[in-house]
Amino acid sequence: MAKESYDDAIAGLSKLLSEKADLEGVAAAKIKQITAELESASLKQFDPVDRIKTGFIHFKTEKFEKNPDLYGALAKGQSPKFLVFACSDSRVCPSHILNFQPGEAFSVRNIANMVPPFDQTKYSGVGAAIEYAVLHLKVENIVVIGHSCCGGIKGLMSIPDDGTTSSDFIEHWVKICAPAKTKVKSEFSDLSFSEQCTNCEKEAVNVSLGNLLTYPFVREGLVRKTLALKGAHYDFVNGTFELWDLDFKISPSLSSA
Repeated sequence: MAKESYDDAIAGLSKLLSEKADLEGVAAAKIKQITAELESASLKQFDPVDRIKTGFIHFKTEKFEKNPDLYGALAKGQSPKFLVFACSDSRVCPSHILNFQPGEAFSVRNIANMVPPFDQTKYSGVGAAIEYAVLHLKVENIVVIGHSCCGGIKGLMSIPDDGTTSSDFIEHWVKICAPAKTKVKSEFSDLSFSEQCTNCEKEAVNVSLGNLLTYPFVREGLVRKTLALKGAHYDFVNGTFELWDLDFKISPSLSSA
């Protein structure tokens, strides 16, 4: 890509030089300057350490140092209102898309934003996060956020009917929401594979909401009305966000349109 950009720039300037003879001296100098700049840029490799350093410096100067009250309070403890389940996909950071500030949301991110059923040995990591958020942090809302173009859901929908797998972890994990696949295959058999995946992205959220009910402390919170469960779907292609309650009734899309 860098080589193509470099070649395109040189070709464009060369054309300018041939069409505008009176600009030969200026154009030639400009070509030399841009050539040097592009060659320098193409030789510069991505430095992960530098990216981390510059990122932290920006955070510290633009956020940390400009919000001493916020970060001073957070140094004493946290009391988030939300427990958020989101996908590990780099395009769907919940704090970014929902503008959560530090201290607002306790987050769990995994492949396809799935919540497994209660199991003290098989899924203890997720169970520990839910238990800590509900019993110790006293979160008031649990939100499971699905998203468009989810690779994990595509993987789930692609598992052969005989259940054979070709990966060490991924397919075994996404089978947590196998009931969503079964429902979509049954109810939307006339749709394209892509459309089925979109439906499964939302239906898998509902399966995760159902799985949350297998955790005793979640059920107790719902009964006491100290806790609410919500499903959501973020479409980063169209820039929309859908939100629904435990009864699975989807609200109008939250978009600027």
